[in-house]
Amino acid sequence: MAFVGACSRRTFLRGVGVTMALPWLESLPAWSDQGQRQGNNEPPVRFACLFAGNGFHSREWWARGEGANMELGAVLQSLRPYREKMNFIRGLYNAEALIGGIHSCQTGNLLSGAHLAPGGEIRSGISCDQVIAQRHRDATKVPSLVLGCEPSIAAIHKNYSMIYSSHISWSSPTTPTPLEVFPALAFDRLFRDNVGRADQSVLDAVLEDARGLRNQVSRSDQRRLDEYLSSVREVETQINRAGQAGRLQGWRPTLERPNIPRPADGMPQDIDQHMRLMCDILVLAFQTDTTRVCTLKLNNDHSSLRFPNLPASSGRGGIDYMIHHLLSHTNSADWLKVNQFFTEQLAYIAGRLDRIQEGNRTLLDNSIILYASSMMTGNHDNNQLPLLQLGRAGGRIRTGRVLECLGRPNRKMCSLYLSLLDKVGIRLDRFGDSNQRLEEI
Repeated sequence: MAFVGACSRRTFLRGVGVTMALPWLESLPAWSDQGQRQGNNEPPVRFACLFAGNGFHSREWWARGEGANMELGAVLQSLRPYREKMNFIRGLYNAEALIGGIHSCQTGNLLSGAHLAPGGEIRSGISCDQVIAQRHRDATKVPSLVLGCEPSIAAIHKNYSMIYSSHISWSSPTTPTPLEVFPALAFDRLFRDNVGRADQSVLDAVLEDARGLRNQVSRSDQRRLDEYLSSVREVETQINRAGQAGRLQGWRPTLERPNIPRPADGMPQDIDQHMRLMCDILVLAFQTDTTRVCTLKLNNDHSSLRFPNLPASSGRGGIDYMIHHLLSHTNSADWLKVNQFFTEQLAYIAGRLDRIQEGNRTLLDNSIILYASSMMTGNHDNNQLPLLQLGRAGGRIRTGRVLECLGRPNRKMCSLYLSLLDKVGIRLDRFGDSNQRLEEI
């Protein structure tokens, strides 16, 4: 059996072809990456960034007040339950994103602040999520999980490669971190030793090991383990059902028996289910400590997504009459509905994380989650960026605030990243274009 004696925090449940990281359990001694025992047995801090392309409704992205009394604009209403665990940050920007073309040049350096090479060349900078992943890569099975709900775009726009528009996570200046858009493959990456082998349930493969572990931990940890295994089963079931229904990815015939050739590839076909599966996988990855770093790109900047799942304001069908990018230029009631739909994904993640108890705090308390776009509105305004931060980084961040940075001398996004890197134990003198921390964080 894999679990014996005094176990490292990196202990796994094992089965044939499967390695599954354990969730945080108070009964187990915690170890640092260097193998030194941590006396306080604190859960790790997780980092995630959710990206929504093309900005938000110009009049409905705002917050006022503090804590439980914080007022939120219509875009953010689904986050009301989490106001006390959230910071609304106004006025930060990336200077390098102001000097190039729209969309691509505004997106490719969102998490790095790096200068982007024009003319079809691919050169950015290492993003902050990958700095964390590289520093702590030996602590978890998967150094980072990079998820997306829309495939990469291969084209040139305004003299910049659309690869920049498709990626916010960069492992090196010339290498965007591979983006996984298929929920089943993302799930396999977390739990399977050989990705693509799906002949047995992940959970079934490790049940024997799990039963042995259950007899060696406290009652509260037994409950955590049961909840965790139930979560694994739930996501497995959802993915299986989605696959059987043909809804996971790619296009489907427009008729039951098509009498014309299938339409051009348009993935995903059902964006509501696709996003929700990716959200579930993010939560599960953090809950199991299989990774502590995740980015979820809900769409590309210059996105082609449509939203037939959302009722149009006209009362005639869904919001599938215009692609996301063009809709962002309208600032309409339907654009607001799309914004709210995106923010609801963040609220769903926050809610699930906040229901998972880790010692005296919740998994949301032990996380840092950023929600951002590469422009304030669909008109390419990026002299300040829409930005939310949820989670308390294990008690290291004071939340429930509106942080006003506009008009201050230090309002670089990379100053925020320097501060956040401190919260996960990475102290740098400089990151991207900044050598100053954001004092408010």
